[in-house]
Amino acid sequence: MGLKGFVEGGIASIVAGASTHPLDLIKVRMQLQGESHLPNPASLQALRPAIAFNTVAAGAGNISLPVEIAPPPARVGPISIGVRIIQSEGAAALFTGVSATILRQTLYSTTRMGLYDVLKHKWTDQDTGSMPLPRKILAGLISGGIGAAVGNPADVAMVRMQADGRLPIDQRRNYKSVFDALTQMSKQEGIASLWRGSSLTVNRAMIVTASQLATYDQIKEMILEKGVMSDGIGTHVTASFAAGFVASVASNPIDVIKTRVMNMKVETGGEPPYKGALDCAMKTVKAEGPMALYKGFIPTISRQGPFTVVLFVTLEQVRKLLKDF
Repeated sequence: MGLKGFVEGGIASIVAGASTHPLDLIKVRMQLQGESHLPNPASLQALRPAIAFNTVAAGAGNISLPVEIAPPPARVGPISIGVRIIQSEGAAALFTGVSATILRQTLYSTTRMGLYDVLKHKWTDQDTGSMPLPRKILAGLISGGIGAAVGNPADVAMVRMQADGRLPIDQRRNYKSVFDALTQMSKQEGIASLWRGSSLTVNRAMIVTASQLATYDQIKEMILEKGVMSDGIGTHVTASFAAGFVASVASNPIDVIKTRVMNMKVETGGEPPYKGALDCAMKTVKAEGPMALYKGFIPTISRQGPFTVVLFVTLEQVRKLLKDF
């Protein structure tokens, strides 16, 4: 029973992850909007004189001439970012890093789905056949945390591969595949770089898994108990959308911080842009405002909704196929 849960969860997760990868890529690009690290030569263009000189001697003293301030870069939405990616990098760029997504789902989601299934069977009340919500949440926290620790290297590689296209050509990492990314990171930045942002990954995964799996199970049980719908596609889709929304709202802030910490470029002997998760959060809020923690929320919910639907609908179908095994 335990091994079967891992196989079912793994198959469903890979299908869901690969099919919604373009939305995840757009989400990552949006979460990195507005990020800047000083010193940055490009930032020197933010202020420039309106004419060739900025002061002249005139009577009583120097008179400062106006300085033209360049407007901040416009923030664009998910559709605009998707169109821009296709125009500048080609349609295939929407699947940049999909190999990392597949490896991540194989490691992370297979582990969390399998462990949750094991805990669910152990903690379900034998008399009523149901599992109290607090136990569902606890099972999600445990399985999500362990799964994230296992899958963190693939998560770092995925974020970097997805973000690469937004960098100037001379600064791109140009990883050929997820295995090339893991190899280069290990050689250039050390093995420890594969677990960069792992505390954030674990925290996010615990929140996502607890909110997503617990909400799905709870909503599904409520629908069936009240006889609103039968146990079919309609029930699975409804419960999935609810689970996706709850997971998106709960996890988006930590997901933004995770993305930025994982994507930061650390030069040898240089000072990292962020000293840690808290430092990243404080700098982000200070520079861009508290709502910056919800950057990419639209593509997050746009991706989390379909991802959760595909995940659970596929999972239910796989369970039917493997019920005799």
